Amino acid sequence: MKKKHAAAAAALLVPAVAVAAVLFARSHGGTEERAHRPQARSSPVSPAASPSPTPAPADEPPPPEGPVLGVKLDNAAAARPHTGLEEADVVHVERVEAGISRFLAVYASGLPDVVGPVRSARETDLELLAQYDDPVLAYSGAQSRLKPYINSAPLRPVPPEQLPGAYFRGTDRPIPHNLYLRSERVTDAAPELAGMDAASLYGTGEAPAGGRKTGTRTVEMPAASFTFDWSAERRGWEVSMDGTPATSGGTRLAPPTVVLQETTIRKGGFGDRWGNNSPFTETVGSGDATVLRDGRAYAAEWDRPTEADRTVFTTPDGEPMPVAEGQVWVVYVPRG
Repeated sequence: MKKKHAAAAAALLVPAVAVAAVLFARSHGGTEERAHRPQARSSPVSPAASPSPTPAPADEPPPPEGPVLGVKLDNAAAARPHTGLEEADVVHVERVEAGISRFLAVYASGLPDVVGPVRSARETDLELLAQYDDPVLAYSGAQSRLKPYINSAPLRPVPPEQLPGAYFRGTDRPIPHNLYLRSERVTDAAPELAGMDAASLYGTGEAPAGGRKTGTRTVEMPAASFTFDWSAERRGWEVSMDGTPATSGGTRLAPPTVVLQETTIRKGGFGDRWGNNSPFTETVGSGDATVLRDGRAYAAEWDRPTEADRTVFTTPDGEPMPVAEGQVWVVYVPRG
């Protein structure tokens, strides 16, 4: 259940107000300040603690009316288990350099108190996030040549150097896998969340007729793997990463909907310090997809004409392909 944290937020936000005000002014110019701050979900501050469950999403799919918070998350073995990932509305699974994976977790309906571990932004994130309309991006560092692109992208960046009080290092794992975000401290940079959830972003409803009964599905990356096992009891796909059950906040991750979005994953314009290229995942365009929900796999298509457009999923005959209520994972896989 969502709860107001007015008193706590007032105390927490004091160190960040000056920087956040600059961010807000830069992003909105002379526009009138929004009146409401986002509601935060109640969860313990400890990275190892378990946050409260995600509330049920709405049935109507109106477009977002305010910013969402995107957080770039580490997914190395040393970064697990995650904190706050189970409360994300959408989890985008990206391939990065050396064939490993990272997450871009999107929070639209509410905020966990703590989320992490936070890692560096990638070129793919800028195009991907543009569909969310004036999003806030929390991340830790970026390739130096990428920073001007981040600053000119249609989003509001909030790295540690701009909001140092919003981040802290945990003590249960080594650097760089232990940086966490206190999400309430970024709310002056995003004074009103969209108030949406995955169902509102993609459209929810009953599954279409057909589909193929599917108990498990595995996605292989060059240096990572994801397995989704259908749980009829939980009405979700229990996630395993590299053969190990995936948890967050003490809860086994089990999104009701998993989308395998086929797209072009090509050589990007940036790399890491060891000479590995950071691949670029194209999220503008169209292609095939597989939607996993209700224990079945559905053939689907995706379409996003421009960066400003939201990704739309349809059945092969052009009808809307709804997601189930609850969290949605979007896993980007190579075409074919």
